[in-house]
Amino acid sequence: MAINPQVPDYELEDTIELTTAEQVKAISDPLRTSILQLLHERAATVTELAAAVKRPKSTVAHHVNVLADAGLLRVVRTRRVRAIEERYYGRAARMFYYGLGRTTGELDFNDFEVAAKESGAAYDAGQLRSFIRHARVPDERIGEFWERIQELIHEFDKLPRSGDTTYGFVVGAYPMTDYPMLPPPADTPA
Repeated sequence: MAINPQVPDYELEDTIELTTAEQVKAISDPLRTSILQLLHERAATVTELAAAVKRPKSTVAHHVNVLADAGLLRVVRTRRVRAIEERYYGRAARMFYYGLGRTTGELDFNDFEVAAKESGAAYDAGQLRSFIRHARVPDERIGEFWERIQELIHEFDKLPRSGDTTYGFVVGAYPMTDYPMLPPPADTPA
């Protein structure tokens, strides 16, 4: 399989923050998530996307329209095929995120829930790689650390698509209010 030096094959923003409930709802559907992932490789038509996800073209067209209406997809080029203008869709950004200061209301999308469902077969086959660590750190340090994680995510997003296996990559940082802590150290005698 040939390696595409520019992934994907169209211009797009690096990141877009999800700021509306419509955007969060649009990205929370598993089929729409699959469509967005496929468009990391290259721009595609509804027909190509439908073939890839093995769903009816009308179903995929509906989901593409939901993503486009939410500003997450856009037409990146067109091609005339006989009397029809064929549209190629691309992502609006490499990465979509919602920040800690969100005010759009209740979220029904959880990356960890999606990852848990997707990773079951890899776990059963002994192919799941994961870490979990806990550290008591100030909020500003976790912000600095998270910026470094985002750089790594961008690197992962820009990897040329090749090979026969798709890998999921999930990261997160979350406060834990009930995690045990040691008391302050007792004064030691001199």
